[in-house]
Amino acid sequence: MIPFIDLAAQRARIKDDLDRRIAKVIEEGRYVLGPEVQELETRLKEFGRAPHALACANGTDALVLPLMAWGLKPGDAVFVPSFTFASTAEVVPWLGATPVFVDIDPDTYCMDPASLQAAIESVVEAGELNPVAVIAVDLFGQPADYPAISALTRRHGLKLIADSAQGFGCTLNDEHPIHWADVATISFYPAKPLGCYGDGGAILMRDAADYATIKSLHVHGEGSDRYEYARIGMNSRLDTIQAAILLSKMDVFEDEIAKRNEAAQRYAAGFGNAVKPHHVIAGGRSVWAQYTIEVDDRDAFRKAMADQGVPTAVYYPRPLHTQPPYARYPKAPGGLPVTEAAADRVVSLPMDGYLDGERQQRVIDAIRNTLG
Repeated sequence: MIPFIDLAAQRARIKDDLDRRIAKVIEEGRYVLGPEVQELETRLKEFGRAPHALACANGTDALVLPLMAWGLKPGDAVFVPSFTFASTAEVVPWLGATPVFVDIDPDTYCMDPASLQAAIESVVEAGELNPVAVIAVDLFGQPADYPAISALTRRHGLKLIADSAQGFGCTLNDEHPIHWADVATISFYPAKPLGCYGDGGAILMRDAADYATIKSLHVHGEGSDRYEYARIGMNSRLDTIQAAILLSKMDVFEDEIAKRNEAAQRYAAGFGNAVKPHHVIAGGRSVWAQYTIEVDDRDAFRKAMADQGVPTAVYYPRPLHTQPPYARYPKAPGGLPVTEAAADRVVSLPMDGYLDGERQQRVIDAIRNTLG
């Protein structure tokens, strides 16, 4: 079975630099909030073209921290897709607020601006909830339709979070999501395009006041010194060794994004009309966290691929709004038919910055053998 994500190839490429950086952290002994964390934050904000960046413990904390900073509370509404990982919606009930589920575009699988508009208008008309924010997801590594989504958030006075857990490095018309969003969040989970060797996350911000509040919140509500507290906070620090690992990976990140796009182009050429791949928005550059296609009989397809030594994965087979913890929350008018249809058909293929040659050809040949 070929690897679904070849982390070993990446490690072999950066091994000497990686080992040197980790050894330095161990020798110096500054395991929490060491200098590598600040260096990483500088690199992240420069790469993502953001005024401010803050590293934190994971991608889920990266989502909840700005909501905490904005004072999200019971009676507030946050508009989110259902076709996403649980954390996108999960953080909203943590603070007592209500997620409102929005449908997706059938080609990109990212949030559908028309469904979002209908959902916002429905909540406003009902008058029972106070619309506060939108969390758009850069699903499978590509940017959501931020020009359209941000126009809606500005019109209704809402905050906008770009959930770039899978999509850090993606651009739309050569702009990163933070160009439109108030906040962009990153996950460094190992399988992400920019992943560490454990859990980790970061937040890009445009506003200095947001940065100051979130920085306080992520270290127990710290005030002007270590044992003075300005607010109720949490413990969400990125440890120094993970920061060192990410610094090493950032040295090759832009090249890996380019290689992922080349691999996606080879897939498209090799598959021809045999499959329907997810479509990248016009003007968009994806980081291809996943290469996702649609098939009619997913179980049979996956078995046939596995029989040929090709692994596959399914993101996300059960939309959040269909699951018991989330079923009681509101949905956009007309429901989420595109989400439900996609969830039954999508399947993801091997993808990383080292996918080429015989390994990629095996995937292409398996697709051709299976789907004709």
